[in-house]
Amino acid sequence: MDTRYLNLAAAAIAASFIATTAYAKSPVADETIAVAKAAVDRAEQSGAPQAAPVQLASARDKLARAQKANADHQAKPAIALADQATVDAQVAEAMAQKERAAKAAAEFDASMSTLRQESNRNSSANQ
Repeated sequence: MDTRYLNLAAAAIAASFIATTAYAKSPVADETIAVAKAAVDRAEQSGAPQAAPVQLASARDKLARAQKANADHQAKPAIALADQATVDAQVAEAMAQKERAAKAAAEFDASMSTLRQESNRNSSANQ
């Protein structure tokens, strides 16, 4: 009777372990979601809310959907959505960087124009 009890207990523990493992969240999905969250955070800090609001909103939406899919133990959709969110966030960040670079170039051009005007004025005054 003791061995039967031990066998039943061992079987119950094994079944519990298998059920818990099958129901556990995917570490790959967790990592992919963490990467997507970091990409969204970088995009938000880079000025994407103003420069690329549509792309940033898409990244946020896909990240939220990935988190929900992961919470629902749907690893494959969670990973796919997190990957898409990462790409959308990277596009938003790149658009923000492009806008900042264009502004910096315009400011540089304006400064050069001002310097040329001053240089021409000084050359005319010296003649």
